Amino acid sequence: QVQLVEAGGGLVQPGGSLRLSCATSGFTFSSYAMSWYRQAPGKQREWVASITSTSRTSYEKSVNGRFTISRDNVKNTVYLQMNGLTPEDTAVYYCKRITVPPDNWGQGTQVTVSS
Repeated sequence: QVQLVEAGGGLVQPGGSLRLSCATSGFTFSSYAMSWYRQAPGKQREWVASITSTSRTSYEKSVNGRFTISRDNVKNTVYLQMNGLTPEDTAVYYCKRITVPPDNWGQGTQVTVSS
């Protein structure tokens, strides 16, 4: 059974940093691209960043240059390093395996950026 467990969220001041992690199990992690999504209050869930099985990365425009997605194929974990956080980054963050049909969403991890 596929499991995606996000962690690392919290309350941080504007300009601060957080590192999110997503521990996975139930599939061959190294074979799949992975993504991070987020959902802010009252808004639709949106894509944030992706990393391919060969570690090629891509980012949504508003986070490019501030966020870094990475993966550890030994620990079966994908990370999202977030720097220069702003209140607009406040959201629940989810990781997702890129596959069809899609997996169920995990519980996510809350990131709140506020002074």
